[in-house]
Amino acid sequence: MGIKKIVIIFALGISTLTAGCNTGLLNGTETPATNQPQAPSAPLVVDGVRTSYADVVERTSPAVVRIEAEQKQRSRATSQGPADDFFRQFQMPQQERRPQIERGVGSGVIVSADGSILTNHHVVDGAEKIKVLMSDNKSYDAKIVGTDQPSDLAVLKIEATNLPFLTLGNSDAVRVGDIVLAIGNPLGIGQTVTAGIISAKGRRTGLSDGSFEDFLQTDAPINRGNSGGALVNLAGELIGVNSQILSGGGGGGNIGIAFSIPSNMAKSVMEQLIKDGKVRRGMLGINIQNVTDELAKSLDMEQRSGVIVSNVRAGSAAEKAGLKRNDLIVAINGEKIDDSNVLRNKVASSTPGTEIKISVMREGKQVDLTATLDEFKLDSDAPGTEPGNENAPGPQKESGKLGLGLEPVTPQSARQLGLGSDAEGMVVTEVDEGGPAAEAGIARGDVIIEINRKPVNAIADVRAALEGTSDRPILLLVNRRGQTSYVTVRPE
Repeated sequence: MGIKKIVIIFALGISTLTAGCNTGLLNGTETPATNQPQAPSAPLVVDGVRTSYADVVERTSPAVVRIEAEQKQRSRATSQGPADDFFRQFQMPQQERRPQIERGVGSGVIVSADGSILTNHHVVDGAEKIKVLMSDNKSYDAKIVGTDQPSDLAVLKIEATNLPFLTLGNSDAVRVGDIVLAIGNPLGIGQTVTAGIISAKGRRTGLSDGSFEDFLQTDAPINRGNSGGALVNLAGELIGVNSQILSGGGGGGNIGIAFSIPSNMAKSVMEQLIKDGKVRRGMLGINIQNVTDELAKSLDMEQRSGVIVSNVRAGSAAEKAGLKRNDLIVAINGEKIDDSNVLRNKVASSTPGTEIKISVMREGKQVDLTATLDEFKLDSDAPGTEPGNENAPGPQKESGKLGLGLEPVTPQSARQLGLGSDAEGMVVTEVDEGGPAAEAGIARGDVIIEINRKPVNAIADVRAALEGTSDRPILLLVNRRGQTSYVTVRPE
């Protein structure tokens, strides 16, 4: 399975849907539509049970638009992750040598009467020309007010007045099990409405930048082309912007698992994009992760609620505040914290320069700290993952408990891995696919900094750290592309 962004691709050629059409012809004469009696509207409620969502659809669907984005051909880097279906090149015959055009289609939501439109960043990323098509077939040229890659959101503007628009609801008040409607333009067939429920909240997929994801999950059928479309509640409020789907096989179709950006996050991003053209986020400068039973056991932790700090960056707001590796963050500004994603989004939603109160458990005692947040900067560099030093000694196997080939970090391998010049540890150069480390998710290019809380910079350090390990999980501190986290490995 793979997570896929849901934008429909134009294909060359046009087909006409005719199955089931009533031509209205009788003895060669077309029957005027005005002669057909109008069926009465179906009741919305029968015996106390809602039988139709037509009233909600009538109020909301005019505010959902089709977005066509166009740009001249650009080179695209090969991706190791799930396929991005945003643009597909149209190859013209070789002899014509005309400039090639890439086109993509998605959806958007009008959120103000004067033409502000919310959509996904990936729908309009790199577009040179954007057209917005209304449900009544009117079209407008749109300009980009601002885009935000980390949240996968963008704001467009069209020159119009008195437009239908959706009010943003409170996504925090949404409950798992609530009925929702998804409105968009799936697969290029035109505006479509589907119904389902909220399946889960606070989901992460990792397909976007991954830093600020807090998705609503829904089983309302959503397909490619729904990107940027609306997820509405039965009050007709926008509670989510449709963004991603989880699909089975290679077809990219709906299997009942889709993800929408919650309206509260969308509102914050939208307001900043409209005001400043960019989004500013607070940052502590730490790596964090949730506490699992095995991690708590390996760290001899009695308390298993909270978020553990696996790394503190030098010179960061966290270091200045006194945070340390292995601190267990239990509260921010007095609010209990049990999930790393909640903590990340709470910090990011604060303005840089804001002071926050952090409560941590350290060696069994609570410590209260105050941090002044730095500003988050999106790192556009994508470091490689393969270490390489032709003159370095070949990888050495550790004692067999992990099933890894390791060699010390060198300045060259640190540079290739996107790490600082002072990086230390052991680079993973080989992974036994049947070994315990592979089962725990360790991959080539990972850098092991500690084993059982002991620094490792040589194969002798590795063997010494593993001595005496029995059935207890082995605790690794791993640096992957600059992100540090603890990993537990059960030895063979």
